Amino acid sequence: MRALLVTSVGVTCAAALTLPLATPAASAPAPHSASALPPSTSPASPGAGPPSVQAEATTREALALSDVRSAAEPAGSTQSLPLAPLAAPSNRVAGAPAAQGLPQRDARPFSLVGVVWDDAEAELHGTVQVRTRATGTTRWSDWQDVETHNAEHAADLGSAEREGRTVRGATAPLWVGDSDGVEVRVRPEARDSQDRAATPVPLPEGMRLELVDPGEGPGENPGETSAPEPARGAPAGRAAAVPARFADTPATAAALPEVLTAEIAAASAVNAELAEIGATVIPALSRAETLESMELAPGAKPYIGPRPGIITRKGWGADEKLREKNFGYSKTVKAAFVHHSATGNNYTCKQAPSVLRSIYRYHVKSSGWRDFGYNFAVDKCGNIYEGRAGGVTKAVLGAHTLGFNTNTMGIAVLGSYGSTNPPAAAVTAVSKLTAWKLGLFGRNPKGKITLVSGGSNKYKAGVKVKMNVISGHRDGFATECPGARLYKKLGKARTSSAKLQGR
Repeated sequence: MRALLVTSVGVTCAAALTLPLATPAASAPAPHSASALPPSTSPASPGAGPPSVQAEATTREALALSDVRSAAEPAGSTQSLPLAPLAAPSNRVAGAPAAQGLPQRDARPFSLVGVVWDDAEAELHGTVQVRTRATGTTRWSDWQDVETHNAEHAADLGSAEREGRTVRGATAPLWVGDSDGVEVRVRPEARDSQDRAATPVPLPEGMRLELVDPGEGPGENPGETSAPEPARGAPAGRAAAVPARFADTPATAAALPEVLTAEIAAASAVNAELAEIGATVIPALSRAETLESMELAPGAKPYIGPRPGIITRKGWGADEKLREKNFGYSKTVKAAFVHHSATGNNYTCKQAPSVLRSIYRYHVKSSGWRDFGYNFAVDKCGNIYEGRAGGVTKAVLGAHTLGFNTNTMGIAVLGSYGSTNPPAAAVTAVSKLTAWKLGLFGRNPKGKITLVSGGSNKYKAGVKVKMNVISGHRDGFATECPGARLYKKLGKARTSSAKLQGR
C-alpha cells in the first residue's frame, strides 16, 4: 500500500483560482444509445421471437453493450441496457401500460445499478426492483427496491448544467456489491392508489438499466472488499479522517469544545485504515489554526469551527477525465442541505471510495450531469469526502437539491436512512463539516436563512422560503430524503455544529 499523502487547502484553492469562475456552456456527454453497436445488437432485439430466442438475444446484447466504453476511460465502466416490455400478468387491466424490465442475464462485473430515461422532467410513477448475482457464484439476491428519485437531485431548471447538456431522468443508484448477473422489473402504479380501477401512469420513454463498475481506486487490490469498522482501538461510533501529525497537542485540545476533543482522541486510531486505502487527505486543523488560516480582520470575532480532515477527490479515486473541465460557483453559501445517497447500507467503510466512484460515474455518464452532484459526502464511519470539484473552501455550485442549488451546499451521507438509524459517527461528521464550511461564510448552524426557490415540486420559482441553515432535502423538495431517521438527527447536528463554532 502506498504511504498517506497529505495536501493543503492552500494548494487546492490556489489551483482552483487559476480556472474560470463562471459556469461554461457544457458540451453534451458521450452518446448514450446503442447506435454505435453492430446491427446484431440493436436495442430492438428484445421482445422479438419466442422466449428462448429473446433470452439468447438479450444476453448477447448485454455482453456487447458492456464493451461500449471509451479507451480514454482507464478505470471503471458502464453497461447501458434498454428495458423491454415484460409478459403481462393475468389480472392486468386492459389498455394499461405494460411493466418493463430485463430477464435474468449475465453481465460483465458491476457494483452499482440504476435506471435512467430520456426526459429529465418526466417522473417515474412506479416501482423499480432488481436482483443481482454475486460475481463467480450462483447466488442471487432477493428483490431489492430502487428509490425512484424523480429529479429531486439535479441541477436547477434553466441553469447551464441543465440546459446545456443531455440530462436524463434517473432513479437513485443502488450499491449491490461485486456482481455479474442481473434481473430488473419496473411496474407502473395507478394514479389514485384508492381506486383499483385507475389506469396506471405510463412509464417514461427510453428506460435503460445502468450497470456501473467503479474500477480500482488508490491503494486498492483486486479481491480486497472489506476492512474492520470502525478502526481498531477507536471508540464505538467514532472515526475521524485526521492524520495523527495534525492532531492537537493536549494543551491546545483542552481549550477546544468537548465534542472536538473526543474526536481528536479517536483520530490517530484511523490513520492505518486511511493509509491502507491510499487516502489523500486535506489535513484537520485546530480551531486556532483554522482562524489563523483565514487572515481575519483585527478584532473580528468569527464563529468558524475547526477544519475537519477531508479525503480529496484524488483520495477516493475520482477520474477527472469524466467531469466537465471547468467549474461553476455561487456567490456564497447560505445553507447546507443534508441528504442520504439512498444507495443502501450494504457497504464497508473501506468500500466507500468505490461507492463514490460509482455514484460519480452514474451522475456524469448515466444522468448527464457535469460532475458528482453533492459538494461533500460522509460515510458510515464518519469519514468526510470532497465531492464536486472546484475547491472545498469555495461556494461550488452543485446539483443536489432541485430548486435550491444556488448559494447552498449539499452533503450526502452514504446509505439509506428511512428505517435505519444513521451511525453517530456520520452525524458527528456532518456537524464538524458544517461548523467549518458554514462558518467560512458567517452562518449560524442553529439559525434561519431565506432562500429563493429556483422551482421545485414544493415551491414555485421565485418564492422566498425561510429555512434552517442546516436543512434536510425534504425541506426544499417533496421527498423522503434524507430519510426519516437521519432527518430526526438534524437538530442534534445543528447544536453540535454551533458548539464547534464556539457559539
